[in-house]
Amino acid sequence: MLTKALITFLISMIPVVELRGAIPYGIGQELNPWLTYALAVVGNMLPVPFILLFIRRIFAWMKRYPKMAKIAEKLEARAAKKSGKVKKSETIGLCLLVAIPLPGTGAWTGALVAALMNMRIKRALPTIFVGVLIAGVAVTLIMTLGIHALDFLVG
Repeated sequence: MLTKALITFLISMIPVVELRGAIPYGIGQELNPWLTYALAVVGNMLPVPFILLFIRRIFAWMKRYPKMAKIAEKLEARAAKKSGKVKKSETIGLCLLVAIPLPGTGAWTGALVAALMNMRIKRALPTIFVGVLIAGVAVTLIMTLGIHALDFLVG
């Protein structure tokens, strides 16, 4: 069980996958859904402060090297595209960007957008956290209710 919990935690830290992949994995491994939720939320939030604090410096460093510059510019363009929706209602927009469990959203994208918008960490971090909590509840409920619905239909 400890290995399954650790893998769930680690999956939630992976960009793009995040808790949207960790929760289905944990529940699929028969971990308690709320333990899975807690592991995924904590793991998903772990990289966020570092992204908020260091991503601009990392991008500046990457831009010194032609091949890495393309990656940094692509990520900045993606964040700029997402930030248009966030700028209108800053915290609510950022929270929704993180909370909606769809590809291209999540804590990593939210932290990148917040950092590139120069949003203060004391404002961005709790906003992203609330978004992660909402996304986690949505994914957990979809997974647990979906599994029970399948059991009901099959059994």
